[in-house]
Amino acid sequence: MNSHVTRRGFLAASPLAGAALTAAADAPPDKLATLGGAKAHPAPFPSWPIFDQTEERALLDTLRSGKWNRGSGQMVNRFEQAYAQLTGARFCLGTANGTSALFTSLNALDVEPGDEVLVPPYTFVATINVVLRQHALPVFVDTDLETFQMDARKIEAAITARTRAIMPVHLGGSACDLDAILPMAARHNIPVIEDACQAHLSEWRGRKVGTYGQTGCFSFQASKNLNSGEGGAVLASDENLRERCYAFHNNGSGLKPARAAFTYSASGANLRMTEFQAALLVAQMTRIEAQAKTRTENARYLTSLLKEIPGIAPARMYDGCTRNAYHLYMFRYDQAHFAGVPRAVFLKALAAEGIPASSGYTPLNTQPFLKNAIQSRGFRKLFPENALTEWEERNQCPVNDRLCQEAVWFTQTMLLAPRTSMDQIAAGIRKIQANAPLLSRA
Repeated sequence: MNSHVTRRGFLAASPLAGAALTAAADAPPDKLATLGGAKAHPAPFPSWPIFDQTEERALLDTLRSGKWNRGSGQMVNRFEQAYAQLTGARFCLGTANGTSALFTSLNALDVEPGDEVLVPPYTFVATINVVLRQHALPVFVDTDLETFQMDARKIEAAITARTRAIMPVHLGGSACDLDAILPMAARHNIPVIEDACQAHLSEWRGRKVGTYGQTGCFSFQASKNLNSGEGGAVLASDENLRERCYAFHNNGSGLKPARAAFTYSASGANLRMTEFQAALLVAQMTRIEAQAKTRTENARYLTSLLKEIPGIAPARMYDGCTRNAYHLYMFRYDQAHFAGVPRAVFLKALAAEGIPASSGYTPLNTQPFLKNAIQSRGFRKLFPENALTEWEERNQCPVNDRLCQEAVWFTQTMLLAPRTSMDQIAAGIRKIQANAPLLSRA
């Protein structure tokens, strides 16, 4: 017998095919866990972070050294060298967190009060907060529904004489459309700051993201694929830009020797990485490649399963994205294929099946805090009244509004589970779909 014949194909070729398929069609679907049935995924997913004696030794060695801060120890330098080598970057600067990396980049690239920065509306709030802290105006570029990324086709229309930077986000570990963004930015002489905070080891055309823009920013916060609780990094290829980044994150004191003690090249802040953070990162980096491989294999397999379920649309990657870090596994949920069951009910049913999921981000461009900032005394001093009046109209993002109603996320730790868990995730979704009329009546 052909080993590739499916069970359904075998039955169809059998004299008993008709009776067997009729019986299968008449069989009641598995009972939902919310209604007392067994969970589709009964085992817990892997916990995070993953650590052992490697991290314990790194922290204890740092503790016992008595050299806990940058300047007295060597762990931050070791991490920067290792991460630059891992990413193929010329320079790496460790920072206190991912927000600090973005903040450092904006300052090093002279984004000032009164400027505009192009940002996506579908991202973590830090991407927007750092722009507001510069008293610059965040200008939102709508989302590409299929990829969840900033829609590069809509960037050029958002550029004005005030535009000082473009800050695309490699959301969830997938890459935004750099083939479209980088030439456009170059034509207008606008620097690109890659927010790669969720994209450790992600690649665009075989090269690590974060190495394409003037700077690339990473986060090592507790949920991230490379984790030190808090931590961040700025990648750069230009030596002068690296010097400006270093000086800003070090209270204005750069790497280049000063003429005298307590003299400064610029204003700045204390955004330095500690030796403890760096020690954890160096230890965690021993696992990052193996974990990334597991996530990729499971994500590809899960996508092959979910694409067969009507109403479930896994996020598409651009052709240039040659490696996805899968910090998030994202898909869209169409309730029309689930008997009109609202997404919130679908998520609750998934959780009951032992499959935790999130509804993801809400539209940042409509958040009250943003309108309050734009209408504040400082912004009214900096921007003409018509610019602030027109800002809300310029920042309509109807595609993103739709995405925020349909998005569903799984976290990266779920992709570290055995392959059987991917089968169980798909089985759980199919079970919910089969029982959707019961949920819609509940």
